[in-house]
Amino acid sequence: MISFDHFTIEDEGPIYAQIIKHIKREIIAGIIQDQDEMPSRRMLSVLLGVNPNTIQKAYRLLEAENIITSHSGAKSYVTLTDVQIKQIKSQQLEGDAKSFVLALKQMGISKEEAIQLISRVWD
Repeated sequence: MISFDHFTIEDEGPIYAQIIKHIKREIIAGIIQDQDEMPSRRMLSVLLGVNPNTIQKAYRLLEAENIITSHSGAKSYVTLTDVQIKQIKSQQLEGDAKSFVLALKQMGISKEEAIQLISRVWD
């Protein structure tokens, strides 16, 4: 079963979106794989201390993206293809990069300074 031990609710953004982002990042990292079992909505609600409707919304959106499959009264499972994993990785990385670049631009950081910063932090 997928673990949420390392999930922390942040101040920014809706909790359902944070749950989706957490799941996608763990898919990219290879921690979550095809056919892994999702926690029940009720159990995850209790574990995270959030409204069950928040969990329901996250699961519904993951279902809409075909990342999980749920059946009424049954367990939910991750359903991934290699193509989906590549697509999730591409979308997540591009979104994170855009946010990072926007923040740097708002601080007046040049492209060259940003590249130097990334190189320094990377090492």
